[in-house]
Amino acid sequence: MVKEIIINSSTSQTRVAIIEDNYLVDFFVDHPEKRRMVGDIYLGKVARVLPGIKAAFIDIGMKHDAFLHFSDIGDRLEGLQSILDEDSDIDEDDDEPFNGQAPAKISQPQVDEYARREIPIPKLHKGQEILIQITKEPVGNKGVRVTSSISLPGRFCVLLPFDNKIGISKKISDFKERRRLKYIARGIIPENCGLIIRTAAKEQTEEALSEDLKYLWKTWEDLQASVKTEKPPSLVYQDLSTTSSVIRDLFTPDVSKIFIDSKKLYKQIKSYIHLLQPSLEDKIELFREQSSIFESFKIEEQIKMLMGRRVPLPAGGYIIIDHTEAMVVVDVNSGRYAAKKEQELNSLRTDLEAAREIARQLRLRDIGGLIVVDFIDLDDDKNRKKIYDELKKEFRKDRARVSVLPMTEFGLVQITRQRIRENILHIMNEVCPFCAGTGLLTKKSNLIHEIEEWLKRFKRSSSEKLLILNVHPSLGKILKQGKIKTITKLQFKFFIKIKLNEMDSINPATFQFVSVKTQKDLTAEYIS
Repeated sequence: MVKEIIINSSTSQTRVAIIEDNYLVDFFVDHPEKRRMVGDIYLGKVARVLPGIKAAFIDIGMKHDAFLHFSDIGDRLEGLQSILDEDSDIDEDDDEPFNGQAPAKISQPQVDEYARREIPIPKLHKGQEILIQITKEPVGNKGVRVTSSISLPGRFCVLLPFDNKIGISKKISDFKERRRLKYIARGIIPENCGLIIRTAAKEQTEEALSEDLKYLWKTWEDLQASVKTEKPPSLVYQDLSTTSSVIRDLFTPDVSKIFIDSKKLYKQIKSYIHLLQPSLEDKIELFREQSSIFESFKIEEQIKMLMGRRVPLPAGGYIIIDHTEAMVVVDVNSGRYAAKKEQELNSLRTDLEAAREIARQLRLRDIGGLIVVDFIDLDDDKNRKKIYDELKKEFRKDRARVSVLPMTEFGLVQITRQRIRENILHIMNEVCPFCAGTGLLTKKSNLIHEIEEWLKRFKRSSSEKLLILNVHPSLGKILKQGKIKTITKLQFKFFIKIKLNEMDSINPATFQFVSVKTQKDLTAEYIS
């Protein structure tokens, strides 16, 4: 298998594709106006503590306060608080600290419930300064999700300030290698810190790990110094951009090449890898051809399919992916009729293809939250189990946490996938100003009916005889149809002269009446 990273840079965005044998398996977009936020560290101020929902809201200077669940407040909170100035700006007349003693509005059984669920009860109060890190980007009207357990990722290590644990990536399965890395970690770990050894550290020397850790420790020292001089809310540490983080996290020895079509970005990445892992430097190549790099590697056509609602399957079936407010719904279709005696076998074949494609699409589109898949009905329980096992196998390739439940008797499979940032459709698209995201426009016959009803109301309360009707050309075409034009019929019916004005800029699902006498927009005055 040939694994490659293709980077396309333009003035408006940078796109990163990871392909395996020319097959797109991961896709990232870096927008200047949509900067990657996961990993950023802020000095914030507690805005509200709501024990009823086991959460606090932190003011970090964004439109919506950050959401901090009690389960994301680790044992390291006191250590992190120790680096903040002692004279924090706290209004002691406001919320009392929730420190394990039940306030008046919280019953003791509720406190007992927190203890039973092993959710730590934090010592937080309104106005308290707190150091937090973003774990999930904002989605829709929801603010970012944050944690007080700070971590600083490097190429080979992740530094955990005020922690004492040493962890080794589960993807390093060799027992001897895990033991070697743990021994190295114990020898280089700073005092009062924890360390996670990443997958990329496999077969790396102690010197390489130590150099990576030195860089992280210097970053942590700079961050502490910054915290002592800043006032909340403020950004005290900004993680790498999407492109750089992909290189840091996914440029592993199994990647055969990185192709980049920008000289500036090529030099930046080459310099970055030279510092971190010089042995991989020769794998970085500048794409010099005149044609588009994504078209040359046949990625562009795969991205267009990625944006579509319908995704074809190899044997002729297809899946439909629909986004709703609460969940994502995936429907599996066979696409053609199968004879009764072969129906179970054909349904199984289509469902297996769909299972593989669904796992790939969720990863590519970065779809998180609740996903419900409606597979083609299978009568045999063994075949249902095969679909479940296939999904589990395919989701092992996913870096996000995924949970899958067995197929129900109705052929439904429920999946939850870790949501870290907005999915790729929301990143690359915006809501249509005409249909407001519904994908539907009012029928022209309904619009003409609304125009007629508007004129009835206008006629009852106004004596004006001259109006301008602004409409989209698609509606104007309908109003001018017929032996006697529809617009002419309306003028005779209401004894009003109407000048039809077609405008490309107007919403096709609306109309606008303007008074010729006053040039005033009258539409809203006579809408029911």
